[in-house]
Amino acid sequence: MTSRSLAPIVERTRYLLLDFDGPICSVFSGYPAPTIAGELRKLLVDQGVTLPEEIRAESDPLAVLRFTATLDRPLIARRVDDALRAAEVTAVRTATATPYAREVIVGAHQTGRKVAIVSNNSAESVTAYLTAHRLARYVHPVIGRAYADPAQMKPHPAPVLAAVAELHAAPETCVLVGDTPSDIDAAHAARVPAIGYANKPGKQTRLAEADAIITSMEELVTALAVEEL
Repeated sequence: MTSRSLAPIVERTRYLLLDFDGPICSVFSGYPAPTIAGELRKLLVDQGVTLPEEIRAESDPLAVLRFTATLDRPLIARRVDDALRAAEVTAVRTATATPYAREVIVGAHQTGRKVAIVSNNSAESVTAYLTAHRLARYVHPVIGRAYADPAQMKPHPAPVLAAVAELHAAPETCVLVGDTPSDIDAAHAARVPAIGYANKPGKQTRLAEADAIITSMEELVTALAVEEL
């Protein structure tokens, strides 16, 4: 999809909401997600939790955290979330930056748009990454996942709604850029347009419900420059 096809969305966008893992960086590129998922599973087993087969094979640490919502054991949910938050802060130290992500953030700022992060990762890890990459001054607010309450993660619209409220924005003046169907679903549930970032084969099909699809963040850089406020 060309940047030209983004024009109607970008033209009315005053607030750019970005998912973190994908559009900004590959969070677990240096500290692999399957390794962290295994650590969280061990924590659960050590707490006497019997893991279903699908969780024993799960490679996504966020999915392991979601599983804790089914246990009705708040203390365990907190312990797993604490462990995941610590792992995420470690992981972002070696995260690989997404090409043109920096240019998108700075370009949006330079064209008078406000930038927020809306992520299922912890706010602590997002802030640590932004600070290390000298991007923190361009981004506010940072909305991470609710503590020990994985049911509130995207696709639930709560984090998107929180960003819109903190920005004092109308939903139609925002756009969320995300790389998963849960991002698109959360945005639309909050009445916010969504741009799908299809950075891997097969994602264009998975992100078909998005209002527009890009395959590189460079397309968004170009669209922002063309539609300067």
